[in-house]
Amino acid sequence: MTRRSVKLKLPVVGGRDRNAERVEACTRAGLERPMDRRGFLSGLATTGVAAAGAATGCGETDWDGFFQKHYKEMSEKDKHDVFARIERRSSQAYGREVRIEDPPAEEGVLFAFCISLSVCNGNRACVHACVQENNQNREPAMQYIKVIELDRGTMNLERGDPYYEGEVPRPGKVYLPMQCNQCDNPPCTKVCPVEATWKEPDGIVVIDYDWCIGCRYCMAACPYEARRFNFASPSVPAADINPNQGYLSNRMRKKGVVEKCHFCLHRTRKGHYPACLEACPTGARKFGNLHDPSSEVAQIIKNKRVFVLKEELNTVPRVYYYFD
Repeated sequence: MTRRSVKLKLPVVGGRDRNAERVEACTRAGLERPMDRRGFLSGLATTGVAAAGAATGCGETDWDGFFQKHYKEMSEKDKHDVFARIERRSSQAYGREVRIEDPPAEEGVLFAFCISLSVCNGNRACVHACVQENNQNREPAMQYIKVIELDRGTMNLERGDPYYEGEVPRPGKVYLPMQCNQCDNPPCTKVCPVEATWKEPDGIVVIDYDWCIGCRYCMAACPYEARRFNFASPSVPAADINPNQGYLSNRMRKKGVVEKCHFCLHRTRKGHYPACLEACPTGARKFGNLHDPSSEVAQIIKNKRVFVLKEELNTVPRVYYYFD
């Protein structure tokens, strides 16, 4: 699915139609009070409104048609106003001035990660850098990356230990970092009932936090356990907040939405490396454009024996592992 500015929307003011009347009838039938789109769809998914709608004729409603008529794509000015509002709210809530950007995907770019399991020593510097860069919740702790300790000679993830402690590397062990694989055929996007998550042209799977309704279908669909749910409002000390934020990446999230790794798109789309790569002390991580034959990732895939996780599921991941 390509990038769609339709994800940033404003309600169309004025006018009524039959769909609008049906939506109101469905709301009255299944919910005790009117809700916004996020709340209404969440209620539809979790309180059985669809079943109630069958008795009131609501099941015939053309939901896509309704929202197409009552929401419009935002202009650049609309985006500017929305970003300014998010910046104000974040500053008020967290006591830190922030700046929101929305860098677009570049034509001819397909991002990928290559990770050397011969070099990774399990130090978890990538995990901590990711938390800092992407304003992840500190209490309770949230981490997009997990590193699994495995017995050398096996890739059985079920028998691996993501909670290892002590000095690393330990004898007879290898360490495998896991995060969102930015799949070319992502099952997570297919199950989202409100299309709040989709794949961008440069291969990055993103989430619009303002459209996510927190149903967590995407979490159930992801075979890599890469998505995280905010059970509480994120807690990040003002001094630790990264003020350079992307609308579809590391801006401050809210309670009740899903988030995950996004290849630091607010950095990588501007020519910088992801934070996890810059923090890695062993050089185990390589990042670049697969469409550029001279890039490190393209050369590794061409010249090394690489593998991906759960290849049999046909998700076509863009995180590649190899041994030197």
